[in-house]
Amino acid sequence: MTGRAHIDGTWEPRPAVRWEDAFLGGNGRHGAMVYGDPADDRVIVNHHTLVRPNGSEHLRPPELAHRLDRLRDALLAGGTTAGEQFGAGRPLVWVQPFHPAFQTRIRPVPASVPAHGDDAPLTGYRRSVDFATGEITAVCAGRRSRVLVSRADDVIVQSVTGPGLAVDLTLDHALPGAPPRLAIGRSTVLTPGGGRLALRVGYPDSESAYTGVTVVRADGGKVSVSGEGIRVEGARSLLLITRVRRHAGDLDLAAECAALPRDDYPTLLARHRSLHRPAFERASLTLDADPAERSLPGSELVRLSDSPALLERLFAAGRYHLLSSSGVLPPRLTGLWTGDWNTAWSGAFTTNANLNLQIASAAAAALPEVSLAHAALVYGQLGDWRDNARAIFGARGIVAPSHTDGESGHTRHFQPAYPLHLWTAGADWLLAPLLEHAETSGVTDPRLVEALHEAALFYEDFLTRTGPDGAVALVPSYSPENRPANASWVTVNATMDLAAARHALTVSADRSPDRPVAARRRELASRLPDFRVNGAGALAEWAWPGLEENDDHRHLSHLYPVWPLDAINPYDTPELSAAAHRALELRGSENDSAHGHLHHALVAARLRDGARASAALNAVLAGDFFHDSLMSAHYPGRDVYNADAAHALPAAVIESLVQSTPHRLALLPAPLTGFPGGELRGIRTRFGAGLDLRWSADGTATAVLHPTRDARVDVRTGGGSTLTDSSAGSTGAPLELTAGVDRVLELGPR
Repeated sequence: MTGRAHIDGTWEPRPAVRWEDAFLGGNGRHGAMVYGDPADDRVIVNHHTLVRPNGSEHLRPPELAHRLDRLRDALLAGGTTAGEQFGAGRPLVWVQPFHPAFQTRIRPVPASVPAHGDDAPLTGYRRSVDFATGEITAVCAGRRSRVLVSRADDVIVQSVTGPGLAVDLTLDHALPGAPPRLAIGRSTVLTPGGGRLALRVGYPDSESAYTGVTVVRADGGKVSVSGEGIRVEGARSLLLITRVRRHAGDLDLAAECAALPRDDYPTLLARHRSLHRPAFERASLTLDADPAERSLPGSELVRLSDSPALLERLFAAGRYHLLSSSGVLPPRLTGLWTGDWNTAWSGAFTTNANLNLQIASAAAAALPEVSLAHAALVYGQLGDWRDNARAIFGARGIVAPSHTDGESGHTRHFQPAYPLHLWTAGADWLLAPLLEHAETSGVTDPRLVEALHEAALFYEDFLTRTGPDGAVALVPSYSPENRPANASWVTVNATMDLAAARHALTVSADRSPDRPVAARRRELASRLPDFRVNGAGALAEWAWPGLEENDDHRHLSHLYPVWPLDAINPYDTPELSAAAHRALELRGSENDSAHGHLHHALVAARLRDGARASAALNAVLAGDFFHDSLMSAHYPGRDVYNADAAHALPAAVIESLVQSTPHRLALLPAPLTGFPGGELRGIRTRFGAGLDLRWSADGTATAVLHPTRDARVDVRTGGGSTLTDSSAGSTGAPLELTAGVDRVLELGPR
């Protein structure tokens, strides 16, 4: 690869040994993890719906609402541990854990293995993934393997070519952590010129199962049954097409196989590429990078933490992996991939921070597929969210859970520490990305309006108490996943809860056709307490007298009004913005979780602090967070496979260069240090314009806006830059945009 190709892909000079280093493909349903080893060509097959029943799928939220007033009385009276007994005695039940399906294995027939053995170097080996096409390729000594996960046909496709192929093919479910009591059923059928493999896996103590079918087509040679699979000898090429389905009862295997596409690899690739490439290429980042560094394999490039070539590649990889893991559902903690049945934190969707951080770039980076996948998760669970509101809080409306497996949206995280059953901000927090998508696209889904209404409806019922100052009190309240230094976890007036309540009430009022309802909600929002600035001059995490900060923590929940809400910003609320900045300065990184660093970078960028945003991003770039696959880990040292850093990194880069609201555009608000020049293309704004930005080390920049609808926006620049509207010759006044008429903005040094 040379030049631009390095940004749109990555490569390695050796096969993957660990599943964490396998290259990744996905279509938002199926996922593939490709080792690329000619001596044992393995592809781990994943599917978004594969979660192992553990009993939690049958749980409903407990009826606790009758105990709520007693808890409120105690908290308002100054009780600092009263919340520990609310829901006490209920076990912490994790959601159904996400797991791999199986791996396809293609191994040379023993007699065909070279006599020099496995430790000999591979001749001419190269493993690569093309982000623009989603094709993963491994070549070695005349043998070539190609894998794609088709967006068009919803199958995993693997093509192997080489002289006189002699291999055994099997479907192997025995991946690390596989439960001992899985019910395994196999089927092997020879067909003219190939065969059909099927693997049915039944879960212990459950009627649920999943089945994978692989159709094999050989070009020439002999095909025979061999052990639990088939043997192909003397073929010029092989084509494997795999699909997985989770189900109850049995499947008609013949019908499943008949439904698989019968086309050749080039046709399947072309059909997939016509959908994948346009999505990936909508946006891009190019920096002033060293061509020699661009040519490095990913495993070497990630060691150069200050390299513009590294940031380019991680930006492209982040968009690729985010797109590939989003479809029927948005990305899990592990995206769409895992090679182990014991996935950390059940491989769930953790909604109080991680999910929103992973999809933070979806609207701006022109990936509506991600936003629609998130919408599928949210709208598919609203009934369960209503159950949570009624059972736990005795309220109408909706309350989102802190964890979900993608099936159930019921709350089940009960424990004295981390009392996530009492987190009420979740619905507003999870609806915020859908609101951003609506503003960016200019199309508002009626389901969003209804969900916003239900989020506000909850607060109408919930906000029934007042504090000593006469303001409405949010009680009980909880700031994920933190506690005051001098109290227990359940408190009053957590800042995130205040921000969510105010936002939910006002944004619903703005969209309500019922004027009395809108007026009632605005009046209720006006009676909420103000955000609190503590003695250190920092925005407090709890707006309740006497509660002390606990600043060495990975979560930044109290800065929700800064990012993503924009309720606190340097332009409209400079004093609160300064207090939020002080809170960010005082915040530690606790255990160095990747999501904490990237969240810090996003907030710092909103507060126009490029140095702090750079430091937070550099903590990830220099912390050995990235596997050879360029998928990330949760902790430094590549500890715990996790998609937070990989998926959130593009958002941190974009926010440092471009920010928008429906009525404001900020250009270069917090440029990252060490990356003085570059080009960001294809960004979408919340006022309905595309944007291309080029900036240089001399402090000049050019932004080209491509409006798709009329708008009037206030333009702000970072670092005191001067602004000239090259299209109209004016500066300073709000920018008037007309659909279809491009505008060019020139920025120069002060």
